[in-house]
Amino acid sequence: MNKVGELLGAAAALNQEAAADAPLILAHVLRKDRSWLYAWPEYQLDDRALAQYETLLQRRLDGEPLAYLTGHREFWSLDLLVTPATLIPRPETELLVEAALGLPLQQARVLDLGTGSGAIALALASERPHWHITATDISEEALEVAARNVKRLQAANIRLLHSHWFEFLHGNRPYQLIISNPPYVAEGDPHLREDGLPHEPAAALTAGPDGLNDLRTIVAGAPGFLQPGGWLIVEHGMDQGTTVRRLFGTAGFETVETRQDLERRDRITLGCYSRSP
Repeated sequence: MNKVGELLGAAAALNQEAAADAPLILAHVLRKDRSWLYAWPEYQLDDRALAQYETLLQRRLDGEPLAYLTGHREFWSLDLLVTPATLIPRPETELLVEAALGLPLQQARVLDLGTGSGAIALALASERPHWHITATDISEEALEVAARNVKRLQAANIRLLHSHWFEFLHGNRPYQLIISNPPYVAEGDPHLREDGLPHEPAAALTAGPDGLNDLRTIVAGAPGFLQPGGWLIVEHGMDQGTTVRRLFGTAGFETVETRQDLERRDRITLGCYSRSP
């Protein structure tokens, strides 16, 4: 069995996720779009292509995310390269981008903490080419992926920097916006065993026993890097909104607001830092 139509027919009998992803895997192997598959059901795969397809399909059946199999993920209508060194960008993270674009900022200097594949920085750069964006990550492997995406998408207004949160940045308050999707899952959370998460980098997912270690660091440190009137926007877990708002208040932020995702779960919090040095 090596014809496109036969392979797609056999895949329909698999579990729901694998059946839905099989055409995408096959299209990736053949370097065609999905519609081509259905237009050419009699096309025969050679032995090499068939072996690659079967290997990738089995990895998907074993729970590996599709994005790692194809090496691509769409975010904010951008085609991003991803690898197991980076978190896979999620649709809910686009809320961060929407919130940032809604702020009254003109020639902004922006800091994206924990950039991973560069998803947030690249989305902002595509919409605000006059913004100057510094994107950091502790993982040099992740920064290599981000650099490839910056080059592919020709985002000339992004500077990449190796740093663990604010560690290698100079605290001269240069930014009008700090934005981050940090790790916020509690260590040992049972969800870490589901939905392909075992294949994603643990350091990009978990942050201490309550999941708030990195959020505490970011919120407490942000005032030292924000100009008066600057903004901080972070993503967090659905049960962390109240605690994150409290962290913002303690750090001196005003106009603090938590926004929900499409499933009406707390997802991001933002606030304005109005105090002078």
